[in-house]
Amino acid sequence: MRDRDSEILRIAVPSIVSNITVPLLGLVDVAITGHLGAAAYIAAISIGSMVFNTTYWLFGFLRMGSSGLTSQALGRRDLAEVTRWLVRGLVLALSFGLLLILFQWPIREAALWLMDPTEEVRQLVITYYQICIWGAPAMLGLYTLNGWFIGMQNSRIPMVVAITQNIVNIAASLLLVFGMGMKVEGVALGTLIAQWVGFLMASFLCHRFYGKQLSGVLSLYRYNVIPILRSNEIKRFFQINRDIFLRTLCLVSVMLFFTSAGSWQGEVILSVNTLLMQLYLLVSYVLDGFANAAEAMSGKYWGAGNLSAFRDTVRRCFVWGGLCAILFTGVYVLGGDAFLGLLTDESSVIGLSHQYVWWAYLIPLCSIGAFIWDGIFVGITASRAMLISSFVAAVVFFILYYVLRSPWGNHGLWLAMNAYLLCRGAVQTGIYFRSILGVRKETK
Repeated sequence: MRDRDSEILRIAVPSIVSNITVPLLGLVDVAITGHLGAAAYIAAISIGSMVFNTTYWLFGFLRMGSSGLTSQALGRRDLAEVTRWLVRGLVLALSFGLLLILFQWPIREAALWLMDPTEEVRQLVITYYQICIWGAPAMLGLYTLNGWFIGMQNSRIPMVVAITQNIVNIAASLLLVFGMGMKVEGVALGTLIAQWVGFLMASFLCHRFYGKQLSGVLSLYRYNVIPILRSNEIKRFFQINRDIFLRTLCLVSVMLFFTSAGSWQGEVILSVNTLLMQLYLLVSYVLDGFANAAEAMSGKYWGAGNLSAFRDTVRRCFVWGGLCAILFTGVYVLGGDAFLGLLTDESSVIGLSHQYVWWAYLIPLCSIGAFIWDGIFVGITASRAMLISSFVAAVVFFILYYVLRSPWGNHGLWLAMNAYLLCRGAVQTGIYFRSILGVRKETK
């Protein structure tokens, strides 16, 4: 058990450090705009960030598919296939990134139509979007690289890249906003610079530590990647990730609707929900660190056919995830007000947030199952199970919101969010014990 815990922590701790720095990219933007003197800036960054988050989340299969398939190939000791999955993922990621740039106008206008912000906020969002969209190839490429690194049981490189990204983002944003007098455009440029620095650094480190292996496999193809993309495995990649894409669409729909429902209640409520969602983002990325460990290790043991080690990994990841959730709940209850004060000095936003902050305090405990099971299912490429649980949970979310929105208002929105997270974990638990373990036993 100690060896398994050590292996989990070896992957999870660097993942937690790097995952925490991911929302810090958004936190820095919110904190800077929160001190520019108007709630409209916070609202604009909230909508702009949500548009990009939802867009990139739809391509989350690039990271999850690369991780699960790579870890299983590693478990089988098929190093050539490990390399081929990296090539396939990068080619697809960069292609999708260029398509997002090409179709930026309809994507942006559709998002603004759905959000329906005020004219002032709309113009600020357009400014933010037109700058940040040029980071799409870098972000999707980094998704693939990070997934591949995790599949290789290496979470240290993503950690180093994420830390560097945030240092660059903080320095660039502060310089552009407070040093050069920019506002939203300075925040956007700082984010864009950080995204490309992260991708280029990850590419360099990939070549630095795995270059010999990559060159050895690619030399067999005379460095022509077309045969790799034409193989039957690319069809398998899309079959697995079709379900992951639809599952992600369910998640994106809920998160996008949550922000939209706050926007419909006015700028102040939208700003309150944006601040409180930072508590969710922080704990989600910490829990995702243990999910990354579950992802890498479960995929490796599943691919190797070691059911005993696989089941032990599942148990230990849930223990660590549970301890983490309890810790965060306590920290939020004791220091939530101080944290919100760091993000904004708008008294109206802080005052109103006290009415809803307790819903945010419940999120860590409601999220344990959803995040840990996601990591396990990604590792074993059980994409259909992930889709089923996300779809059922999304249905529960929308039913609860529309039933409770009139009598409860924004409280109903937050209750629906907590129920959504809890439902995802509950459905996945049932699928694991009823289907996944039974299938694995039959195939042994």
